[in-house]
Amino acid sequence: MRTATAESADGATATRIETEHAKGAFAAGCGLVLDILKQAVNVLTASGERERTQRDALLAFAVRVLSAGLLYLTQIVLARWMGGYEYGVYVSVWTWVLILGAIPHLGLNLASIRLAPVYRETGDFERLRGLVHGVRLFALGSGTVVMALGLLGVWLFQNHIQNHFVLPIYLALVCVPLYTLTDVQDGIGRGNAWMSIALVPPYILRPLSLLAAMLVAYAADLPMNAATAAAAAIVATWLSGILQAFLLNRRMSDTVPPGPRASDFTAWFKISLPLLVMMSAELLLQNTDVLVVTRFMSPADVGIYFAAGKTMALIMFVHYAVGSAVAHKFAALHARGDRGGLQDFVKDAVNWTFWPSLASAIVILALGKPLLSLFGPQFETGYSVMCILVVGFLTRSAMGPAEYLLNMLGEQKLCAVVLFGAAMLNIALNFILVPRFGLIGAASATAISLTGAALTNAIVIWRRLDIKIAIWKNLPRL
Repeated sequence: MRTATAESADGATATRIETEHAKGAFAAGCGLVLDILKQAVNVLTASGERERTQRDALLAFAVRVLSAGLLYLTQIVLARWMGGYEYGVYVSVWTWVLILGAIPHLGLNLASIRLAPVYRETGDFERLRGLVHGVRLFALGSGTVVMALGLLGVWLFQNHIQNHFVLPIYLALVCVPLYTLTDVQDGIGRGNAWMSIALVPPYILRPLSLLAAMLVAYAADLPMNAATAAAAAIVATWLSGILQAFLLNRRMSDTVPPGPRASDFTAWFKISLPLLVMMSAELLLQNTDVLVVTRFMSPADVGIYFAAGKTMALIMFVHYAVGSAVAHKFAALHARGDRGGLQDFVKDAVNWTFWPSLASAIVILALGKPLLSLFGPQFETGYSVMCILVVGFLTRSAMGPAEYLLNMLGEQKLCAVVLFGAAMLNIALNFILVPRFGLIGAASATAISLTGAALTNAIVIWRRLDIKIAIWKNLPRL
C-alpha cells in the first residue's frame, strides 16, 4: 500500500503541474491580448496603406453600426407612434423614394468610386475637379426632373391611387433631388477615401434628423401618420444633403489644388450605365419583396415584413461597411498592376466581411423575437421571415464584397448581368409565392435570389479574374 507521505508527494506534484499549466495558460492569454492590442495600435497609428485601409474599414464599420442602431430606433419609434397600418403606408412610400432617388444619377455614384482614385493616382486633377463638380450638378438636375414627373403623375392618376397613399407620396417625392445628390456625394467621398464625409451625413445625420423632426411633430401634437413622417423625411434628406455638399467642397479646396475643370461625360457614362443596371437590379433585390407585399397584402402586413427584414438585414451593414472602405483600394491596386497585392487584399476583405456577419446573425436570431416586440406585439409574427432571409444574407457575406471587386476591375457589365438576372428571378418568385404563401413566400423569393446572385458572382470572379473569393477559399491561417 502507498504511504500517506507518497500520496502527499504525488498530490503536491499534481498541484505544481496544474499550477504550471495555469501559469502557462495565463501567460498565453496575456500574450494573445497584448498581440491583439499591438495590432490594434498598429492599425490606428501606422502609416502603411494596409493600415490606412483598415482604419477606413473600421470607420465605415463604426458608422454603419451606429447608423443601423439609429435607423432601427427610428423605425421602432415610428411603428410605436404611428401604429402598424400608418407605418406600413410610410414604409411603402419610402421604398419608392429609395428606388427613384437612386436612378436619376445613372450610376455616376459608383463610377465616381472607380474614377476618383484613378485620377488621383495619375495626377489628373483637372478631371477630378470636373468629376466632383459635374456629376453633382447632373444628379441634382436629373433628380429634380424625376420629382417633377412624379408629382405630375400622382396628380394625373390620383383617382387610381388609394387615398391614404396620395399625400405621403406627394411629400416623399420632394426628397428625391437631395437623395440623388447625397447618393452621388457618397460615391465621391468614398472614391477619395473621405469616409466620414461619404458616410456620416446619409447614415448618421439623416436618421437623427428624421427622429428629431418626428419628436418635434409629436411634441407639437401633430397627427402621427404617414404624411407627417414623409414631411419629416424631407427635413432630414435636405439637411443631410446640403451639409454633405458643404463639407465636400471644403475638403476639395483643402486637398486638391485649384485649377480648371475637365468633364468627360461620354467616358463616365460608358462606365456608369452598366453600373446603373447593376444598381437598379440591386435595388430590386432589396425592395421587390416589400413592393409585392404592398400589392397583395395590407399595410399592416407590409409593416411586419419590413420590420423583420430590416432587423435581419442588420448583419448586412458589415458587408456594406467593408465594401465602402475597400472599393477604392481595389481600383488603385488594379491601376498599379499590383496583382499579388490585390489577391492578398481580397482575402482580407472576404474575412473582414464574413466572420462579423456570421457573429451578428447568431446574435440577432437569438434576440429576434424580443427585438421584433419592440415594434409592437403583432410584429413578433415576422420571426419566421428573419430565419429565411438570413440564408441569403450570409451566403452573400461569404463571397465578400464581390460586386465591388467586379465593378472596380472593369467587369461591371458582367456584374450587371448577374444582378439583373437575380432581380428578374426575384420579381417572378415574389409574384408566384406571395399570393400563395404571404410573408414566407416573399422572404423565400428574396433569399433564393440573393443566394443565386452571390454564387454566380463568385464564379464570374474566378473565371474572369482568376480570384477565388468564397470564404472557404480564403480562411485565415491559424
